[in-house]
Amino acid sequence: MPQIAIVRTVADLRAQVAAWRSTGERVALVPTMGALHEGHLSLIALAKTKADRVVASVFVNPTQFGPNEDFDAYPRGEARDAELLAGAGCDLLFAPTVAEMYPQGFSTTVNVTGVTEPLDGAARPGHFAGVATVVSKLLLQCGPDVAIFGEKDFQQLQVIKRVVRDLDIPVEIVGAPTSRLEDGLARSSRNAYLSDAEREVAGRMNVALADAVRRLQAGETVERVEATGLAALERAGFQRIDYFEVRNADDLSHPGPGPLTVPGRVLAAAVVGKTRLIDNMAV
Repeated sequence: MPQIAIVRTVADLRAQVAAWRSTGERVALVPTMGALHEGHLSLIALAKTKADRVVASVFVNPTQFGPNEDFDAYPRGEARDAELLAGAGCDLLFAPTVAEMYPQGFSTTVNVTGVTEPLDGAARPGHFAGVATVVSKLLLQCGPDVAIFGEKDFQQLQVIKRVVRDLDIPVEIVGAPTSRLEDGLARSSRNAYLSDAEREVAGRMNVALADAVRRLQAGETVERVEATGLAALERAGFQRIDYFEVRNADDLSHPGPGPLTVPGRVLAAAVVGKTRLIDNMAV
């Protein structure tokens, strides 16, 4: 069975990356919060096409969870994650402790305006400050040529692209297509929380999104598509719907109530049982 090297300090991570660079090798980084699944492994596969060496980080970042969210319950399993990464051909696992990432006296936060404000930014105050801070640290710690992020977290991807551009961090950010199960449900570590009945409800989110895409492409107004999508999630049995919205793909601004005339994205977030799910589709 293949094994993967694991490092837990920034110094050890940088030493290994420097050794690869000394022989002219390109390095890719795939940041994760662990509880890996096929979606994560598709990111590793894409990374391997972009670089000679692939580093995956596993770190459940406390600063991006709100006070009533699932940080303590978030699924963890380093041994299984390491086994999956080794099997996927990943070269190195960076698994830092909270103390390594946020040492005593840590007092810096990366805040991004604009693109962070709607959608999950409104539903989860402070979330994107945690994301922007930890991703900035990971990129600076590893110094990769390219970093891969899944498009399932589309708003997060846009936030990270903005951070890299605004702070002149020398890395290419690549978005990977959302990995889906047979019925279209987006793969997520949080899917493990779902009961059989909740799983059936969850599988209807992507159906509502796909219907919204078809309606927009047929010329239906954004206002009507959003209302129809919200109603579809309510009928499906979601207990709380944080949003079902159409946004401009480039900056996540709202395109207005009429027909969509620019590349867009339909995004949704809703809760079934105790599980909050997000998904999106391109228009």
